[in-house]
Amino acid sequence: ARRRRRALAGGDMGGLGGFGDGDDEDEEGDMPVNLQNYRGKLSDWIDTAPVQREVKKNFMRFLKTYVAQEQSPKPFYPMQANAMCRANLASLEVSYMHLSHAEPVLSIWVADVPKKMLALFGEVAKEFVLSIFPRYDEIHDAIYVRVKDLPISDALRDIRQVHLNVLVKTSGVVTRRTNVLPQVHTAYFTCMKCQRLNGPFHQDTDHEIAPSACIACQSRGPFEVNAAQTTYRNFQKITLQEPPNKVPPGRLPRTKEVTLVHDLIDNCRPGEEIELTGIYTNAFDASLNTKLGFPVFSTVIEANHIHKVDDVPGTGRFGGDSRLSDADREEMAQLSRDPKIGAKILRSIAPSIYGHHHVKAAIALSLFGGQEKVHGKHRVRGDINILLLGDPGTAKSQFLKYVEKVSSRAVYTTGKGASAVGLTASVHKDSITREWTLEGGALVMADRGTCLIDEFDKMNEQDRVSIHEAMEQQSISVSKAGIVTSLQARCAVVAAANPIGGRYDPSRAFHENVELTEPILSRFDCLCVIRDTVDPSTDERLARFVVESHAANHPVTLEEGAAPTTVPSSAPEQTAAEGATPQTATRGGAGSAEGDLPTDMLDMETLKKYILYAKSQAAPKLSEADVEKLANVYAELRRESANGHGAPIAVRHLESMIRMAEAHARMHVRSHVTDTDVDFAIRIMLESFIGTQKYGAQASLTRRFRRFLNKARERDDVCLHALRELMHWRRVMDSRDPNSAINLTQATPERPTVAVGVADFESKLRECAVGAEDAAAFYDSAAFKRAGYVFDHQRREIRFQQTA
Repeated sequence: ARRRRRALAGGDMGGLGGFGDGDDEDEEGDMPVNLQNYRGKLSDWIDTAPVQREVKKNFMRFLKTYVAQEQSPKPFYPMQANAMCRANLASLEVSYMHLSHAEPVLSIWVADVPKKMLALFGEVAKEFVLSIFPRYDEIHDAIYVRVKDLPISDALRDIRQVHLNVLVKTSGVVTRRTNVLPQVHTAYFTCMKCQRLNGPFHQDTDHEIAPSACIACQSRGPFEVNAAQTTYRNFQKITLQEPPNKVPPGRLPRTKEVTLVHDLIDNCRPGEEIELTGIYTNAFDASLNTKLGFPVFSTVIEANHIHKVDDVPGTGRFGGDSRLSDADREEMAQLSRDPKIGAKILRSIAPSIYGHHHVKAAIALSLFGGQEKVHGKHRVRGDINILLLGDPGTAKSQFLKYVEKVSSRAVYTTGKGASAVGLTASVHKDSITREWTLEGGALVMADRGTCLIDEFDKMNEQDRVSIHEAMEQQSISVSKAGIVTSLQARCAVVAAANPIGGRYDPSRAFHENVELTEPILSRFDCLCVIRDTVDPSTDERLARFVVESHAANHPVTLEEGAAPTTVPSSAPEQTAAEGATPQTATRGGAGSAEGDLPTDMLDMETLKKYILYAKSQAAPKLSEADVEKLANVYAELRRESANGHGAPIAVRHLESMIRMAEAHARMHVRSHVTDTDVDFAIRIMLESFIGTQKYGAQASLTRRFRRFLNKARERDDVCLHALRELMHWRRVMDSRDPNSAINLTQATPERPTVAVGVADFESKLRECAVGAEDAAAFYDSAAFKRAGYVFDHQRREIRFQQTA
């Protein structure tokens, strides 16, 4: 373990980082001690008085003089102490990287012998704070040094015997939390024979310390605890569990008990994901020994520092998610400036599943999420809930599995295997204190993530009612065994269900096809009806897609040197952004190059990082014009909903359109919602509403809302007209004869190819009030390919090419 911690410190250990000032004077005239030159056990070496004085002197010099060059030329930790005292706190956070840079020996020692080193650091920190605020000991009688930024993080399942009594860093989700209990800190005992007060005795967390004999009469007792003189400290236990997305397939998540003392209590609650730095230690457990029949010690982590992961996502105020490195943020920022990023993301959603563009668009919006609004204690959710309702064999469960893999935090469960308490929260009796403790369920574990529920229709009605509050208010109220509290469940719910009888019947009303009540349906922002229709042309393309996918990803093919191939589920000329209907996209197509398709898709790891980046950077805001358009669409939907037999439309669906527009803007890392974002949200909502109608009503509703559904088609007409006009004048200019204007649509292969620069084309589009993002979508549209145009990425130009 010592060699492992030396590797953490890095740098040269030859010097102790000399800083010439008055603090270098040796106390009491002692000679300086070479901290590196020690023999025997390190813990015994630290117990000697000269070494302790040298450690304190070096750490005090570090606190007074260390300068973090990237932040300020002034000493860093005096500013940190000022901020700590202004907040009336008792914890001084010290970066391990700062300590390893300035005092590498101390950084290694605090990792190898943390208990003794942190005690010395605490004494120095108190002296350091009192030098700035002399009366601060009247507020807190001790200052605790919290070590953060430990460079090596171990998973809970990887912590072993070599980590005992050293500083470790791990992460997990808090599942249980006990009440705050008083723990003896300094004990005094009264001898019952001579009434002499014995003490103080400083209690350790491992075992109880009591006097062996009275200091006055030398008797061995009996002794009684002096309650008036004995001091106590706050004590709390939490249970840390591996995050669901980090558990290997087929394994159970590991848990570990964590003890919190002093000011660390109540710093986290069930459902929150934390990064924990602490001391991995062992304790004697008599019940465990009795049960197993041989000596076994239980292990526990004594917390030193707690950091909440992704505490407030989507505010755009914190400079990025802590799970992304600086290189990742720079790469994601470059990616966000790509005008085609929206189309790339939609293509990258479940690329192994054929078709279902409306489902992929809804899932993409749910992954990015809208902007939550908090007004005092009132909160409006920003997460987007989706219900996938469809026939068997339409990849509903595969969609859920994909979301589980790409989401930074996801919990997967099934309707039959989940009960009300399993989804919300349960109350258990603690085995040690015999008190009732609270344990969060799947929705609490998925806080700030996604909860995936398969076979949603198989749940009992009582269990389904229990998640009503979690889906709208995103909280879970508990009133059991004398515990009255509320847990946070700020997560998106993506559920999959089958219709009554197994298959969806479009000739019947929506409520006749599903066994779900209106209150639960209204809490879903988007209802995706997936039908398995018989179409020879579509079935042939689907079969070819499946066969090629299996052939390309066969283990024998991969062993021969070919890279794994992800066959795109749709051609570039019909993406979800352009109103393609389900199961209508073809693979390949005129004017498309299959070799270019993988470059227009993001791999799963890049997509996961981009979602984290977009959530931490973008906080989209609606404008007044957008609100008016959404209100008009909502009024029309309400009018049609009253006459139809589809899903009911409530005021929640107006909020749903707002959330989806914000999610589309966040997908492009924009601070304001544009007209394109609103149109996209309206189209997704209309497809959801029309898909739930009877077969006869769908055609009339499609005609009624054609101006919204055909928005992309109108944009393509404008872009195509502008491009043809520009190509026409380019041919005229090249021929230098104004009278030889040619209709380019009648060009022959013998005529020279005409090229137009992208900058000239987009300048022409700006005159027509068409933005660069719409131009990027036009390059991938079917109209662009059918007209015989080719977009050259390298030369940044558009060429005309005669179609076959």
